[in-house]
Amino acid sequence: MFNRILIANRGEIALRIIRACREMGIETVAVFSEADRGSQYLELADEAICIGPPRGNQSYLKIPQVISAAEVGNVEAIHPGFGFLSENSHFNEICRSCNIDFIGPTPEAMDMLGDKNRAREIARKANVPVVPGSDGLIEDDAEAVRVAHEIGFPVLIKATAGGGGKGMRVAANDLVLKTALQQARTEAEAAFGNAGVYLEKYIERPRHVEVQIIADHFGNVVHLWERDCSTQRRHQKLIEESPAPNLPEEARQSICDAAVRLIKSANYTNAGTVEFIVDQENNFYFIEVNARIQVEHPVTEMVTGIDLIKQQIRVAAGEPLPFKQSDVEHRGVAIECRINAEDPDRNFQPCPGRIEQMYIPGGNGVRFDSHAHAGYTVPPYYDSMIGKLIVHQPTRADAIACMIRALDELRVTGIKTTAPFHKRVLSHSTFVEGWHDTSFVERTFLS
Repeated sequence: MFNRILIANRGEIALRIIRACREMGIETVAVFSEADRGSQYLELADEAICIGPPRGNQSYLKIPQVISAAEVGNVEAIHPGFGFLSENSHFNEICRSCNIDFIGPTPEAMDMLGDKNRAREIARKANVPVVPGSDGLIEDDAEAVRVAHEIGFPVLIKATAGGGGKGMRVAANDLVLKTALQQARTEAEAAFGNAGVYLEKYIERPRHVEVQIIADHFGNVVHLWERDCSTQRRHQKLIEESPAPNLPEEARQSICDAAVRLIKSANYTNAGTVEFIVDQENNFYFIEVNARIQVEHPVTEMVTGIDLIKQQIRVAAGEPLPFKQSDVEHRGVAIECRINAEDPDRNFQPCPGRIEQMYIPGGNGVRFDSHAHAGYTVPPYYDSMIGKLIVHQPTRADAIACMIRALDELRVTGIKTTAPFHKRVLSHSTFVEGWHDTSFVERTFLS
């Protein structure tokens, strides 16, 4: 087991990893930018090292600074968290060359699955359904038009290196397709340094269902059941839950089995999430693999009782999984709301600034993961999430009622948050009945 780990991240996920390490008796080295200097969670680490100016591309994304901090901190491993360098295979490779263990998959598996086009091919070979689309990258407008006519409009243009909705466009005809293709390429190049795009059939009003996987170095691959992440705005998740509502048991098992097959075929290790879309007839199609811990991992922790961060660390240290598939029980219902420093009444405009007061909800089955507190200043340089509110109850109706109550208790003054918007969504009959899809929020609240 490791004695000392560097956490190459900030905020809520950095605190989450520090807590897991402290419980395991592992020392931690935190890194921080000038914008995060003085953050309370840094005091819980055994050492904290400044790695640069406020902006992420000058600090948390700077590989030389992170590696230097790891060497100064004399660590054996690096946990990348999510975002920033978490899915950067080059960083992963550099860690290996410096004899520092990367707590995640190998760079080879990361490369293989990070390229969405290659991932689709792996899925096909593993007999995992994929959305009909182009066999490879789209080279020009003529090829895009030909493929679109073969699979039928509407089509979805996707960046091969994409994520978070960047480099994605929907096209309903030839004219829109050509314009959207250029827009998607430009956006993908700016966001990922890779303008490659491919085409998929656009599945209308699908659900987003993902499967949490954990795999060790001894060939053991276990799924920890599924999460429904259909409550989204502009491809950004707002609410996640497990189990997925109104998903037939046969479909649930088939999706989980497909995720395990794909992960095994890619020789993937550590934690990962296999994402699918599910159409209105409960047919499911592979989207992508997130080769890291997910923001919404607490949902799975609540329904399985398995600490995913600790399992990541144990797997990276060379330990076998301490449980088999048959040991993983799904208990009750968990729902998570991402609490963002944004103003829902102003098109979700970010609201950085000083938190004057912060009252944290509690009670049976309530968990709040956050680095924020009264007196904390939310910086304008990073993702706007200030916390995750998670509830766990015996039934979905109980979980919704508990979440609404917890959101009522959550008080944050000085800045705007998305908590009031979450309450509106949770109270809507479509969500309550469990028939929401990925366009539900925009169709119902933002149109």
